[in-house]
Amino acid sequence: MLARSLVLTFHGLNEPIVPMEEGAERYFVSQSCFERMISSLDELESRSGCLISVTFDDGNLSDYDIGVPRLLDAGRTGQFFVLAGRIGQKGFLSGAQMREMIACGMTIGSHGYDHVDWRKLDGAGRQREYFDARRRIEDVIGIEVNRVAIPFGAFDRRVLHGLKAAGYERVYTSTAGLCLESSWFQPRWSVRRGFSPDRDLPRRLGPVSIAKGTAYALLRRVRYRI
Repeated sequence: MLARSLVLTFHGLNEPIVPMEEGAERYFVSQSCFERMISSLDELESRSGCLISVTFDDGNLSDYDIGVPRLLDAGRTGQFFVLAGRIGQKGFLSGAQMREMIACGMTIGSHGYDHVDWRKLDGAGRQREYFDARRRIEDVIGIEVNRVAIPFGAFDRRVLHGLKAAGYERVYTSTAGLCLESSWFQPRWSVRRGFSPDRDLPRRLGPVSIAKGTAYALLRRVRYRI
């Protein structure tokens, strides 16, 4: 089996509504750029033989205001990984908005509680980030949460094994490259300001990228024992 799945990660569209962590604004891209990207996916998939999916991290309000409508216009769905501690805060998704997104075919996953580095957690921190966050999100949306995106893409073997033990069915990171569609560990490419769909997407879908993604998937299984 070859790695033929490209998972894109967006963090926000247009400009942040509220002050962000230092450097976070570079992960906000324009609405026009996002729209050009969405409109190009069908042709790129047909030409490359790869599957391209769209995810969002952090639960910013632009997910609902811009991301979901544009996805629906294109006949696509997305996965949205929210921070439990920011639900309902200014600039972030509310429970009602997330339930509406689910009704439209979108998926809600966990991005943890407080947007912290999971490699540095003690036992209480792992309980809060892996379990309490999931329970909080489930209470709000009314359905099970079984997918998780690791903040900052920062992980080690202990983090991965902890998430596996917590029962998550799929884990998303910020590790670049293509992935196996059915893999538990899902690398993603984080889109940044300055992104050009015409320039940046095709070169990530060629034979070299497929070969590298396939090799790295096998190496990760050995290195992290996942």
